[in-house]
Amino acid sequence: MDTRPIGVFDSGLGGLTAVRQLRRVLPGEDIVYFGDTGRVPYGSRAHDTIVQYARQDIHFLLEQDVKFIIAACGTVSSTFPPEEAAKLPVPYTGVVGAACRAAVAATRNRRVGLIGTAATIRSGSYAAVIRDMMPDAKITARACPLFVPLVENGYVNDGNPVTRLVIAEYLEEVRAAGVDTLILGCTHYPLLKKMIGDFMGDDVTLIDAGKVTAQAAAAALADLDLLSGRTGGGTARYYVSDTPDNFTQQEQLFLGEYAGGPVERIAIESY
Repeated sequence: MDTRPIGVFDSGLGGLTAVRQLRRVLPGEDIVYFGDTGRVPYGSRAHDTIVQYARQDIHFLLEQDVKFIIAACGTVSSTFPPEEAAKLPVPYTGVVGAACRAAVAATRNRRVGLIGTAATIRSGSYAAVIRDMMPDAKITARACPLFVPLVENGYVNDGNPVTRLVIAEYLEEVRAAGVDTLILGCTHYPLLKKMIGDFMGDDVTLIDAGKVTAQAAAAALADLDLLSGRTGGGTARYYVSDTPDNFTQQEQLFLGEYAGGPVERIAIESY
């Protein structure tokens, strides 16, 4: 048994969708979350900048004595060098592997869609993993750079005309490709799931990268004997790099029934 917290980070608040799932499947675990709200989004940044930001985020979480780190960020998961991740003093996972496994299991016609930030799509990471598991898969990928700012600014109400217009602009090509499975390759995107699903149609399975990663992390913690052994009472602490005001305004949206808990601003550049 290990009562140290699980560390989770993202470029902004989208990773809270993974925290919500973690609290649901691991109610006895403590969680430390860092959202880099002062530098969101990461998806439009240069490769070296993303890696530098990820190093700082990870360093901060390690200073909180976490036992496991989840990069609840499609951009970081697609960009952070695996060789660096392997040298960390605690186990680390991103969202790519779990999402790809879920997509391969779900697809019936081997046509898989992927949406993510520009950096995620540019990296080709999801496509590479899918093709390793399913070489004849046909993958249609689309960068959706406006989705993160739409979510971070609260444009998530079902039927929001601005958001629906952007969804149609981005996803028409993906829908026309005949995909039957669509990976939401950024943990912000589940907040748009209802509208994305309405546009794609009932026959398309949506893969929530944060949700399946939380489930995979729970299994990994059990396999590594890192669970706390508690069946309830887990807590969450939140840290951001910009004013906490926006977090307070948005936490109900992202965390639902798990909203609440202390939130503190930190100077992430010092890590």
